Amino acid sequence: MIIQSDARIKVAVAGINGRMGRASLTPILKDGAFELVGAFGRTGAPYVGCDLSEFTDATEDRSQLGIPVCSSFDHLLETTYPDAIIVLMVADASFACAKKALESGIRPVIGASGLSKDQIAELSVLASERKMGALLVPNFSIGAVLMMEFAKQAAKYYGNAEIVEMHHTKKVDAPSGTAMHTVNKMASGGKKFNVKEVTEHESMPHVRGAEHSSGIRVHSLRLPGLISHQEVIFGSDGELLTIRHDSFNTNCFLRGIALSLKAVMQLNELKIGLETILD
Repeated sequence: MIIQSDARIKVAVAGINGRMGRASLTPILKDGAFELVGAFGRTGAPYVGCDLSEFTDATEDRSQLGIPVCSSFDHLLETTYPDAIIVLMVADASFACAKKALESGIRPVIGASGLSKDQIAELSVLASERKMGALLVPNFSIGAVLMMEFAKQAAKYYGNAEIVEMHHTKKVDAPSGTAMHTVNKMASGGKKFNVKEVTEHESMPHVRGAEHSSGIRVHSLRLPGLISHQEVIFGSDGELLTIRHDSFNTNCFLRGIALSLKAVMQLNELKIGLETILD
């Protein structure tokens, strides 16, 4: 069912205390298309019950929003009923939340990476059965989406390619969802990359990186000082082509979050990737 209404979209946030959860409040509060109606975090966390104004500087005078943080999705549904929920938790928790949202008639925008193929397939079937929109967005940055699209185009012309993704030390999944989305796009044409001309010997296991079924290698770095960065490097005789994207703070994700929350109301199935909703 596609929702067509001039009314504001009622939005809740799952995973409010994370970096992305806090950042998501800015576009929700500043865009007149949305009405923030609730949020929840980890059961038993000290911030449960705190007013949402404590999680953002998007309110002009830091005044109370009058919306306390709930302890769970069930608790949230006892107090409000959103049209859409932005899900910003670790993979398994995000899957459980998105599934419950669809079962409850709420449209999820999932900003997590690391969901399994089976989990994605289950959400896809559920969304189609319910004729409800759902979005799985590995990266809300429009620049990152363009980087992936450029890499897909370049992959047609090069036979050797590797990906280096670099993130902060609190990122638990590797490789990143963006890296996996990139390699899948590059491999979508069926080409085999990095065909070996010599027999390699690794004195340290996996020193050459993890190898995708297409032959593209992926390297994951986790270091203090990094935020979110990715290079796609193509090599050919006499030249290198490097496509790089850097995120320096969460501001680059805000436009993509707003676009996703608006778009999910017009869908009747699961879509994967911000690029699927861009003009």
